[in-house]
Amino acid sequence: MTVWDELVGQDAVVAQLQRAAQDERPTHAWLFTGPPGSGRSSAALALAAALLCEQPDPSERGCGRCTSCRTVASGSHADLTHFRTEHNEIRIDDARELVVRAQDKPSVGRWRVMVVEDADRMVERTSNVMLKAIEEPPPNTIWLLCAPSPMDVLVTIRSRCRPVTLRIPPVEAVAELLETRDGVPPALAAECARLAQSHVGVARRLAQYDDARERRRRVVELPLRLGGVADAVREADRLTKLAEEEATADAETRHEEERAHLMVALGAPESGRMPPSVRSALKRLEDDQKRRSKRIRTDTLDRFLIDLTTFYRDVLTLQLGTGSHLVNSHLEAPLQDYAANSSPEESLKRIDVITRTRSRIRTNAAAGLAFEAMAVSLL
Repeated sequence: MTVWDELVGQDAVVAQLQRAAQDERPTHAWLFTGPPGSGRSSAALALAAALLCEQPDPSERGCGRCTSCRTVASGSHADLTHFRTEHNEIRIDDARELVVRAQDKPSVGRWRVMVVEDADRMVERTSNVMLKAIEEPPPNTIWLLCAPSPMDVLVTIRSRCRPVTLRIPPVEAVAELLETRDGVPPALAAECARLAQSHVGVARRLAQYDDARERRRRVVELPLRLGGVADAVREADRLTKLAEEEATADAETRHEEERAHLMVALGAPESGRMPPSVRSALKRLEDDQKRRSKRIRTDTLDRFLIDLTTFYRDVLTLQLGTGSHLVNSHLEAPLQDYAANSSPEESLKRIDVITRTRSRIRTNAAAGLAFEAMAVSLL
C-alpha cells in the first residue's frame, strides 16, 4: 500500500504530487486547500513521505514500505515537523519555533519537511513572523501548509506557495476505503460515507462507534422536536450538553496518556512529593490541555451544526425537486412532511441561521446562548 492510496477521489492531485516528488528541486512551499474532509493534511503527509522516501527510483517514491515512509506515517521521522495547533489560533511563539526548526539541516533524508495544518488560524502578525522563512527557506527545507481555501490565508503567504486544490471525494470511494482499510461491512461503509458527506475521518468514526451514529441521529432530528420556544430552549441545552460529553470523553483519555508519558520522560516518582521542576512541567501541560479542551468542544459543536445543516439541505432538495440523493435518507418520510409544510425561502433562512451560529461559537460567545438563539430562530 503506497502513501497515495488514502487520497481517494483525488487522481489529479496524486499525479501532481507524484511529479513533484520525482523532481530533484521541488517547489519550496505548497498550500493544500479543500473543504473539510477532502484530505488536506493526508495529501501533505503523503507528499512529505514521498519526498523523504528511500526508493532510489524516483518513480517509486512514496512506496509506503521503506523506513522513511513508515516513520512519516507514525509522525516520528527525524526530518519531519508536523505542527497542529491546539488553540483557536496559531500563537506567535509557535510560529517562531517553527521558523527555528526550519533552519535545521536534514539529518537522515534529502529534505527537512515542515507540515503546518490550520494555516488559516495564523493572524497577520503570526504570518509576518513566518513570511521570510517561507519565502526564502534554506536550500533543503520544504513547507507544506494546509487551509480550507486560499482566501483563508494572507495573500503574502499564499502568493509564495504552489497551490494544491483538493475536492470532496465521491461517497463510493470513501465507502470502498472503509471496506478495504478498516474492514467495515459494505452496507455500513456506504451509510457512514453518505452521512459524513464523504469526510473520511468522520465516516471512519461513525463506522467504528455506535454511539457516534446515535449522537448524530439525535442532532439531525432536532428540527422534528421543535414545537415552540420551550422546546427550542430545552433542545439547545441538550445539544450543548451532548457536545460537552463527547468533547470530554475525547479529551480525557488523551490527557491521561500525555501526563503518564511526561512523568516517565521526567523520571518523576510514582508517589510522594513531586520536585518543583516536575510540578512546573505538569502545570504547563494542564494549562495546554485546558486550552485544547476548549477547541475540542468548539470543534464538536461545529460538527453538530454541520450535521444539523444536512437536515435543511435535504428539505431544500425535496422542495426544489433537484433529484439529488438525500444525506439523511433514513428520514425520508419526516423530511417529505417538513418540506411540504415550509418553503424553500424558509429553508435557506434556517441554513443561514446555522451558518451564523457556526461563526459565533468560534468567538467568545457563550455556546449555550448561541444555540438557544439558533433553536428559537429555527421555529
